[in-house]
Parts: sequence; C-alpha cells; structure tokens
Amino acid sequence: MEVHRVVPLDRKQEGETARVPETYSKQRNLELRQKHIGPSCKVFFNKDPIKISHARGQYMYDDNGEEYLDCINNVAHVGHSHPDVVKAGSKQMEVLNTNSRFLHDNLIRYAERLTATLPEKLSVCYFVNSGSEANDLALRIARQYRGHTDIITLDHAYHGHLTSLIDISPYKFHQLGENSQKDFVHVTPSPDVYRGRYKEDHPDPASAYANEVQDIIEKAVKKGRKIAAFIAESMQSCGGQVIPPAGYFQKVSEYVHNAGGVFIADEVQVGFGRVGKHFWAFQLQGDDFVPDIVTMGKPIGNGHPMSCVVTTREIAEAFGATGMEYFNTFGGNPVSCAIGLAVLDVIEKEGLQENAIKVGNYLVKLLNEQKAKHLLIGDVRGTGLFVGVDLVKDRKRRTPATAEAQHVIYKLKEKHILLSADGPYRNILKFKPPMCFTMENAKCVVDAIDELLTEIENATGNLANTQLCKKKEQLTDGQNKCIHKKNNNEKAEEESNSEGNCHLTNGVPCDQKTVTCRDSYVVPAKRIRT
Repeated sequence: MEVHRVVPLDRKQEGETARVPETYSKQRNLELRQKHIGPSCKVFFNKDPIKISHARGQYMYDDNGEEYLDCINNVAHVGHSHPDVVKAGSKQMEVLNTNSRFLHDNLIRYAERLTATLPEKLSVCYFVNSGSEANDLALRIARQYRGHTDIITLDHAYHGHLTSLIDISPYKFHQLGENSQKDFVHVTPSPDVYRGRYKEDHPDPASAYANEVQDIIEKAVKKGRKIAAFIAESMQSCGGQVIPPAGYFQKVSEYVHNAGGVFIADEVQVGFGRVGKHFWAFQLQGDDFVPDIVTMGKPIGNGHPMSCVVTTREIAEAFGATGMEYFNTFGGNPVSCAIGLAVLDVIEKEGLQENAIKVGNYLVKLLNEQKAKHLLIGDVRGTGLFVGVDLVKDRKRRTPATAEAQHVIYKLKEKHILLSADGPYRNILKFKPPMCFTMENAKCVVDAIDELLTEIENATGNLANTQLCKKKEQLTDGQNKCIHKKNNNEKAEEESNSEGNCHLTNGVPCDQKTVTCRDSYVVPAKRIRT
C-alpha cells in the first residue's frame, strides 16, 4: 500500500495530515508501557502492536508514516481529526471551559439539537463523560423510578467497565468464573436468529425471545424480586453484531412495564446515524417502540470524552425527588457541547447517514457475494455501517471458525487494513468504520478478505463444491498435511486480549496450546448454545 506523505507541523497544508514528533521509539514505548501502565490494559495485535502517530478521515498512520485503513473505529464517527470538530473544540477552549452550574448557551443548544433527533417524550438530558458513566447513571435513574433493584440483561452483553456494569455484562462477568452472576441480575438469551435458541426458520423469533424475558420476570416475582430495568444495546456489538428481530423490543417493553420496570436502550456503539435508515438503532424496531431511557457515548464527541443519558420528564422528576443533587464536574461543559454540536453539523452537512446506507448496502452485497464463494462464511448481517461476518467451519452445524477469524484479522493488518473479530467465540469479523468510509474502501477490504479466505481454503481443501473436484486433482499426498513450524502466517492471536489458543500453520488450523496439528479442516470449539 502506498505510504502516505507526512507533512511537518509547520508546513501542513489544507487537507494534509500533520504529524506530531515522536518522543519515544516503538520499542521504548513498549518498555515504558510495561513499566507504568496496568498489565490488564491490553493493546491490539500484542505480538506486533502498531504505534499510531496521527489519523485523518478513515485512515490512521503509524510512526513510520505508513497508512492503515480503519474499519473498526466507531469512536471517530465523522472521521479522525475532522477539521470542523477540531476547530469547534479549540475555538471554545480559547474562550471558556467550566462546569454546568453556570449558565451557558452551548449546553442548552446541544440539548435542544440532540433531543430533536429523538422521539418527543425523550426530552431530558444528563451529560456525562463516557458510555460507562452513562450506563451507570441510567441504572441509578431506573432503580430510583420505582424503587426496584433487579436488572435483566442479554447474554453476551457488554455495557461498560464500572463495577455496576461488569455486574450486568455477561461478556465480562463470565470471565470471573462460576458464581460470578449477582442475584439481582437476570440473563436472557441474546435475540440472535443465526446462532441463538430461536433461529431464522422460527415462525416468530421476536415473540419467542421476548417470552424468555417474560419467563424471567415471572420467576423473579415469585421469589419476591422486583424488576427495575431491562437493558440492551439496540444492536449487540461485542455479542456478535446481533440485530434483534423486529417486534422484539416492543414485546419486551410491554412485559417489563407490566412488572414496574423501564427499558434502557444502549446506543453507545450504534447511535448517531450509523444504521443509515435512522439516527438511532432502536428505531429499526418501528415507530411504535420508544425506550424509557437512552444512553449514548463513543461517537457523540468523535473521540472527545463525552456522553449522555436521555429520559422522559416523568422518570427525571422521580430521580430528582430523592433530594440528592446530581452534579458531574465535566459533564456538559462548554467545550464538550461545542464539539457535540460540530459532530451533529458534520453528520448533516456531509450526508453521513446517506453514506452509511449507500456504502453499507454495497459492503453487504460484496460480502454476500463472498458468502456464495466461500464455505467459511456462514452469515453476513448488518445495516448501514454496522456489519458482521460470521465465519464457520461447518455451515450446517454453524461451528465457529475462531482460528480462521483471528488469522484473517492479523493478515489484514499486514495488508494495512484494521479489522477486529468479536462475539462469544471471537469468530465474527466486525465492521464499524468511521462514517466517511467509501465504496472504494469497502471493495478494498472485501477483496483482501477474499484473497485470505481463498488461501485458507486452498490449504485445507475446504472449497465450495464448484471448486472441489478441480482442487482434488491438484493435491498430492503431502500437500494437505500440517507441519508445526512457526512462520509468519501462524500468529493469529485473539484481537484484543490475545488469550486465544488457536492459530494457523501453513493455512491449516493448529492448536497452539497442545502443540498438535490436524490434517483435516475441523478444529475443536466450545459447544454452541442452542
């Protein structure tokens, strides 16, 4: 890939990317990180992490000025270092930044603009600084509303890093071992129609999954427990790019309301036009569904730390009735609100919702073409610029292809394309790029994935039926065997915390932990929950 020209700060021209001088070499940076940063704070691609120097639009640049296409950064929503956002923040910072106990127009202007994108009854804002803060506050508000305590959450859900949120995030608390689930937390199946309990061939998966929630409520009530809230991402991200079937939220909301609870829609990952058709992902469920509380973060400030909780007047009044003031030092400060306003302006001015529809549809089309070509692709799902590719070893059994997914993301990195893999089995290729992502970018990534999947299938002999006979004629007895010899293709560790044991050797799945290799394509995996 062509190396992007790096321009010194004092010579930066309009449209060019400035580079801040590096203080430490990559190696020295790693050494100091190990010394001063907590060991649980992981990096991407831990065997060979990237030292990012600067970024612009949908591109990031390392300390050597080499360009990477960013397919995973939904935080830089309107594009890295967008000049309008940078200008808005720096301009306000030159004048004033203080807390919200003082009157300032930016706070009111932003609250008006933000609530105008939501259904009318969602009209009261609490500004905070991160998605985790927003979800934590949402739980406090929900529990205060009726004095109830218990929370219903989706399996594989992740809602933030605070203690209160780890408690309601199976994605995290299951890592703590048995008996890690608190008694006030109730886990309902993820409404996944590909891998879940009720699949796409079910006559009414929305009702079936919603009935699981109703069953939980009934059992909890019999034990004397009271439901405060049901919380769900409007589309599950860490859970595997899961899009709930239409009508699911409506039915769940009815059951939760009947139990005296509220519905919290977590839009931290998927809000602000990412789905294309709507500004908020919960709106995909239909006009007849409105959550009681909406939380937002990540894209709201395009990388600036800000977030928000929006709720109804009734629920807000109940929260205020405690007599306890809610104050957040930095929440809703003039600089954050100026940046938030700029993000909304850019989304509108540059037609980024429309771009999400156009590019997202094109991306899904290209990926479905690859699905027809590669048996490794079991499912392609998504809307707008939120897309998942479920890699499988066996389409009938839908066995997760974890090692293959990790291999793909590491080899894409070598091609200067940044993509991640997630889901319960780390087998789902996850697209959530900046909203300025183009059709050319989509074609570039899918072509690279095609090349890598072809390499894997050629090495394993697991080809589509149309290719299989031809391939068999080409194979010799020794070509399909796996030799455990480390090479550059082998390092396919887990995307974020690198705890996986699977990798590929000469393109064939290999179990690194037991140091055994296989002649066949199938490798062990956790049993799929059905």
